[in-house]
Amino acid sequence: MRHGKKVNHLGRTSAHRKAMLSNMASSLILHKRINTTLAKAKALRGYVEPLITRSKEDSTHSRRMVFSYLQNKEAVVALFREVSVKVANRPGGYTRILKTGNRLGDNAEMCMMELVDFNENMLAAKEAPKAKTTRRSRGAKDKTAVSKPEKPVAKTEEAPKVENVSEEPAAENTENKE
Repeated sequence: MRHGKKVNHLGRTSAHRKAMLSNMASSLILHKRINTTLAKAKALRGYVEPLITRSKEDSTHSRRMVFSYLQNKEAVVALFREVSVKVANRPGGYTRILKTGNRLGDNAEMCMMELVDFNENMLAAKEAPKAKTTRRSRGAKDKTAVSKPEKPVAKTEEAPKVENVSEEPAAENTENKE
């Protein structure tokens, strides 16, 4: 049975695992996007998101606590200057995992992990379709009244065109017979 085993050990000792997650978290904060395996990304998500939450409050204690996890001054500075400013209003979910397929050598499931607020392409796509929509139940009567006349109008417009085309060859056929 698997009771109380929440940590994925990733086939490493605890010291190796902590060092690896620390380095990956520093790389994610500095570069805003990293490529890794899916299992490592899921483990990293649980490691780095509490650090980002802690960075929202810029105090000496917060900086020291984050540094004890990251062990990288540049990453701590980038976290408190750049990242915490962008995620100030977000209530969690600071990272995104995008699957990229399997690795060629060992068929491991690969992914790209990124900080959500730093992908300009997705932010632009999200801001563009802000058309105002209203939700109505069972369709309004106005919509059915408007849509019914449009269809016969379109049919009547097309019908004379077809008749005109068909009349001309008919006149030519009568001339050929005589």
